[in-house]
Amino acid sequence: MQRLASVVIAAACLLAAGCAVRESAPALRAPDVVFEPTPMDVVAAMLQMAEVGPDDVVYDLGCGDGRIPIAAARDHGARAVCVEIDPELVREAREAARRAGVEERVEVRHADLFETDLSGATVVTLYLLDDLNLKLRPKLRRELPDGARVVSHTFSMGDWEPDRWARVGGTVVYLWRIAK
Repeated sequence: MQRLASVVIAAACLLAAGCAVRESAPALRAPDVVFEPTPMDVVAAMLQMAEVGPDDVVYDLGCGDGRIPIAAARDHGARAVCVEIDPELVREAREAARRAGVEERVEVRHADLFETDLSGATVVTLYLLDDLNLKLRPKLRRELPDGARVVSHTFSMGDWEPDRWARVGGTVVYLWRIAK
């Protein structure tokens, strides 16, 4: 009887340890894009075009090193959420937020952008690809509140006409407002 109890306890411990590992390091799919940092002048233009302020919650889908959410928190007083699938970039973004002194205003999530609930966002920033933006459109429309802003570096949303766009250096920044 004592041996059976020991086996049950050992199995429970292994199961609990396995669950803890899955929760802290979820098995996610491979990234959709190769990380290419957004130039800081484009970051500033994106946040300015979206009129980011202290009442905003900025979600950066595919945040890379976290530069857009960090700038939103540091320069505009916003709260921000980094969503990144690459665990190494998640570590880098967390460290960058800590170094910038905004870790209490910037949450870095190791998550799949297509699985992330966006309903808390007032601004979403993107530097993905045209086909990924198109795939995101229904999710953005469904989950974002009326008036939320979506800003994309370089890549459009197909036949969604931007509310505004601007050339910044050698690229284009697009802005859309969600209307329900």
